[in-house]
Amino acid sequence: MVSRRQLFPNVIEMNHQARRRLGCCVYLVHDADEWMLIDVGYEETVREIVDLIRRLDFQLAKCRYIVATHADADHIQGLPLAKELLPNARTVGHPLAATALANGDRILTYAEIPAQGISLEMPPMRLDETIDEGSVLKVGSLELTTWNTPGHTQSQLAFRMGGLLFSGDNIFRDGCVGNIDAHHGSDIPQFIASLTRIRDSGVEWLLPSHGPAFRNERPLLQATIDRLEGYKHMADFGTCAVDWPLLDEWEAELAAGDRPARSQPKPAKAAKKARD
Repeated sequence: MVSRRQLFPNVIEMNHQARRRLGCCVYLVHDADEWMLIDVGYEETVREIVDLIRRLDFQLAKCRYIVATHADADHIQGLPLAKELLPNARTVGHPLAATALANGDRILTYAEIPAQGISLEMPPMRLDETIDEGSVLKVGSLELTTWNTPGHTQSQLAFRMGGLLFSGDNIFRDGCVGNIDAHHGSDIPQFIASLTRIRDSGVEWLLPSHGPAFRNERPLLQATIDRLEGYKHMADFGTCAVDWPLLDEWEAELAAGDRPARSQPKPAKAAKKARD
């Protein structure tokens, strides 16, 4: 038997347990003889993770759930194999994640990114159950309450357990957020709303899907929210932006017959502050 390295009471994170990076964070939540997994990562590491769980003296037959926080390949490509190895567990996720998985949607899941030479196997599979805002997952005496936190994807879920929030790809310790991409179903205003909810939640610790756990500190969350507020008005984010003020300015200049400005143009962020 391998000694259990608890990240928090009743919580083991498998990268932390292995003391090396296996992929995305895979959280094992346990109480009494029951346990569950939050995300499973890529297929290539699933057998290693399940073997480590066995050596930690968890009965494989007692796994209640395998949760998909959202339908990105780096979180769920290994889900069919995990279900095969843990047949008593119920696979659960958001209804939109269930659709992407059932359809084997290679674009929405980031399994196929031709420009970067990424092409991963993504065999279709059906979740046993869908969950959404307010759904409660029970493991022993523990309860995890589901939050719908769209922004990174429409199917992004987070799970509150007391003072902990398994926060998915909403925010990481360095203030970065999950990828923003129109093909992926990203939505910047919804992302801001999700981050604001997390900031104001009273949750003490955030357990993200990538990187180490960190405290829910208002300055970090607020700095990230402020940055995304700027993203809403920047062409850098294409159709995920809600507008591009430069075009309004240009239209006004065209109507006025203005010549090109001789002074240095203001950066987008400074220009927005000036307008505000």
